[in-house]
Amino acid sequence: MQPVKIAVLISGGGTNMQALMDAADRKELNIDICLVISSRKNAYGIKRAEARGIKVKCLSEAGQLEETMEDAMLQWLKEEAIELVVLAGFVKKVPESVVRAYQNRMINVHPSLIPAFSGPGYYGKKVHQAVQRRGVKLTGATVHFVNEGMDEGPIILQEAVALTGTETLETIAEKVLKVEHQLLPEAVHLFVNKQLTVKDGRVIIQEEGMKYDKKGTDQYFR
Repeated sequence: MQPVKIAVLISGGGTNMQALMDAADRKELNIDICLVISSRKNAYGIKRAEARGIKVKCLSEAGQLEETMEDAMLQWLKEEAIELVVLAGFVKKVPESVVRAYQNRMINVHPSLIPAFSGPGYYGKKVHQAVQRRGVKLTGATVHFVNEGMDEGPIILQEAVALTGTETLETIAEKVLKVEHQLLPEAVHLFVNKQLTVKDGRVIIQEEGMKYDKKGTDQYFR
């Protein structure tokens, strides 16, 4: 079976993108990351992509007008025949025309248990700052399909991270990022394996070929 062509959208270090690369190297994911789009021209994730010989595009190349960025993104994705778009630490809102073109073919990883600490203004460290400020005892990560709203698309996978209330901001971020690195490749695997169905705004996971982990939170594994 031909690998699924993927575009990864980044804004920073690209560690979630690296997790996908590593999973592909281990033959756990049948994917070809053939395009990286960065919202920042100095994002470290660009170096990760270039080291792999992956084509990189920066939104600064598209100009400042939103319409121009929409046209550029759609053209870049079309040129590479992209089948799945993955937002991996991408801090800009994806233009609605792009979202519509990739309905149920665009996923995002968010550093909280949606709907908690999500929506406008909640991204990156701002999420963890809010978590620390409220002293919640459970945070986590969510992978979801992207729709026209902000962090409002159908949820694919979630995993909780327990907190005591004494963790530093850095410790919270590290714990959640570790879960993101596990959850995002698994969600991509489910998509590639055609095990995801969206019905009435909810994601149904086909269990064929999967096993259920009864020891922890609800998760699916190969």
